[in-house]
Amino acid sequence: MSQVCRRVIVHGRVQGVFFRDTVRRAAQRGGVAGWVANRPDGSVEAQLEGAPEAVDATVEVCRRGPRGAHVEHVEVSECEPSGATGFAVR
Repeated sequence: MSQVCRRVIVHGRVQGVFFRDTVRRAAQRGGVAGWVANRPDGSVEAQLEGAPEAVDATVEVCRRGPRGAHVEHVEVSECEPSGATGFAVR
């Protein structure tokens, strides 16, 4: 099965609203590996690896965010799969 990797940076009111935990739960449900972290500028960054459909579904969760979040802009770029296993909140 081919794996894809996406780097996602989410801008808006996305810290302090359980954004990282929402992404973690979505990733684990879909079998997506990687990590999610708050950035000093107030955005949230994630690296997602897995089956294309599962990664795309997790990116969509990033575009919506949890209730309480206000997503203004999402940057998505390709990255090289590293063979990551598990999902970490940093």
